[in-house]
Amino acid sequence: MRCSCFGASVAEKRKRKSGSGQFGHDLDENVLENIKAFSYNELRSATDNFHPSNKIGRGGFGTVYKGTLTSGKHVAVKTLAAQSKQGVREFLNEINTISNVRHPNLVELIGCCVQEADRVLVYEYVENKSLDHALLGPTRTIKLDWEKRSAICLGTARGLTYLHEELVPHIVHRDIKASNLLLDREFNPKIGDFGLAKLFPDDITHISTRIAGTTGYLAPEYALGGQLTLKADVYSFGVLILEIVCGRSSAKGDWGGTEKFMLEWAWQLHEEGRLLELADPEMGEFPEEEVLRYMKVAFFCTQAAANRRPKMSQVLDMLSRNIRLNEKQLTAPGFFNSSGSLSGPSGKKSFSETTTSQMSSVPDTITQVTPR
Repeated sequence: MRCSCFGASVAEKRKRKSGSGQFGHDLDENVLENIKAFSYNELRSATDNFHPSNKIGRGGFGTVYKGTLTSGKHVAVKTLAAQSKQGVREFLNEINTISNVRHPNLVELIGCCVQEADRVLVYEYVENKSLDHALLGPTRTIKLDWEKRSAICLGTARGLTYLHEELVPHIVHRDIKASNLLLDREFNPKIGDFGLAKLFPDDITHISTRIAGTTGYLAPEYALGGQLTLKADVYSFGVLILEIVCGRSSAKGDWGGTEKFMLEWAWQLHEEGRLLELADPEMGEFPEEEVLRYMKVAFFCTQAAANRRPKMSQVLDMLSRNIRLNEKQLTAPGFFNSSGSLSGPSGKKSFSETTTSQMSSVPDTITQVTPR
């Protein structure tokens, strides 16, 4: 596909080749392969000059606006907030890579714009906005019964399994959370912002994710030591499962009338045999055994030692089949306690003390199961 959509005339292309044009250097006009290149004016027109009334979301990478193209098609236009660490050519090559990543449970990238310092991505428009809007917002306008919630968990697990295990090279998302999970017309989940972390400096990847003093979504080994592996995404997904079941944000530290956060309180209820108390009453009737299984899968995902967490394909298997989990293999999660420090399996030692010895001795698989 030609890059003429960047709004370059023949004269401008000549200037570009001479080093005085829009990009300051020659560009291969066949850089973009599977997506459309938009001009900035085209996207400005589509969003009514990025009017606040068209703003539909904001995250660590930028602000998202609803746009309407001249064809009448609705799109989501993301203006990237941070300066890319890459040049134009490298940026477009990375965008090409992202555009080749396609799965029913991933938001589809359909175009981009590069104009001077501006970097804009154009995605498919997803009708029911983000999961945090539907589930965790101050007012719930959408009823999510258990059937919808379980389907959201399963679809998200399928999307992550694709990113982690079916895609070569694999992608670590780094920022799995309710606001990065979009719901289409039928409430099928679509993971957004995958692959974008490579475009920016590491210190801005999670600027919208609270860390200190909350459980948040970040795996302890990533939050503290920057150890980024596939298992960091698994941890975040475990937190997400609990939010979907509970209907509340993991960051609210008022569970059980205490200053505990969701993961810490959930584990206490699990040990006391009261885990179903977490289930959101707004779901209406729900299958208790299945809901319990989902929450226990969340505990497998959030174990303090990363090597004890299952792979996403194992998580998907545990969620999708009516099986009895081998809870003897389950250890306590690593979470932020009320003082803002990290607790590990013992609840007394520091995170680093409780995990260092386990990381080298625990096998990667922890999902031995017994069929019902």
